Amino acid sequence: MARVAGMVAGGVALALGAVLLLWRQEPAAVEPAAVEPAPFTWAAASHVWRDGCGHTYLADRAPGRVAPPPPAQDAAAWAGAHGAVHGGETLVRVSLQGRSAAAVVVQAVHVRVVGRAAPLPWRAYRMDEGCGGGVSPRHFAVDLDAPRPLARSVAGLDATGAEPRTIPAVSLPYTVGAADPEELLITARTEGCDCRWYLELEWSSQGRSGTARIGDRGGEPFRTSAAGARSAYTYDSVGRRWIAGAGS
Repeated sequence: MARVAGMVAGGVALALGAVLLLWRQEPAAVEPAAVEPAPFTWAAASHVWRDGCGHTYLADRAPGRVAPPPPAQDAAAWAGAHGAVHGGETLVRVSLQGRSAAAVVVQAVHVRVVGRAAPLPWRAYRMDEGCGGGVSPRHFAVDLDAPRPLARSVAGLDATGAEPRTIPAVSLPYTVGAADPEELLITARTEGCDCRWYLELEWSSQGRSGTARIGDRGGEPFRTSAAGARSAYTYDSVGRRWIAGAGS
């Protein structure tokens, strides 16, 4: 009888142990659903100079600690080394291209300001001493000082020929594809703030839709600070030094 009771007790203990083991097991991890990428790729360049030579940067440095103006293609590295911020205006070139032959319709271009502060009191440095005529491509103009900034399509101007030629404004919506890339130029200006902002592109393709947020390198917002009427420094290539000049 004692043997039977021991067997029963042992069976109960094994059953209870099995229940506790099952209860302590962690639930199986659920893999998150893969997020399908947007049907197009994009690249943004924020250190674009007007006509390839005209731009103003603000830097918290004395003229003796500022390197000479760089070639336009080295502007991002120059600005990064000096901690410089766009003064008064930022030109952003956005290149779009579809991933496949399927058409992607860009429905709208929006601007989202995520930060406003008082304009930076830093010195202004001009990268040019005046530019000649060139091509001003069609673009979107943005007033960052507006309560709700809008990207407004503006016609461009080709002044390289004998007579200036108007380049029609972008008409939305428009289509991009693998064989039909598009390039946008966004000109954002401010006279009253140190603004941080993103671009947002609404798109649709093959029954899908979404919004792509476009920012600066590393996903950071673009940054533009008002330059005001302060005296701007220009570079004297003969004397190899920065000299105080006219307002920026």
